[in-house]
Amino acid sequence: MLLYNVTVIIEENAAQEWVNWMKEEHIPAVMETGKFVSYRLLKVLDSPNEGITYCTQYIAETQEDYDAYQQLHAPSLQADLQTKFENRFVAFRTVMEFVG
Repeated sequence: MLLYNVTVIIEENAAQEWVNWMKEEHIPAVMETGKFVSYRLLKVLDSPNEGITYCTQYIAETQEDYDAYQQLHAPSLQADLQTKFENRFVAFRTVMEFVG
């Protein structure tokens, strides 16, 4: 199983709008792809960055599911984020494998 983590640092004045958009639109769209079995949305409490830091974590059962998501769905979903919150956030993504 893999954990796909998307960390977003968003300007404070856009944070609530972003959280609402994530809960109402983006996360449901990601989950509707069928490539992930669960997710969680977390707020980082001790971030040293300006703005507010959130992590959205998605669990994929296989590398193939994750790869298919990246090829078929990620480009358009990431473009939606870029369009809606342009110049108000930075994001980075990591993929982790469960080892225990």
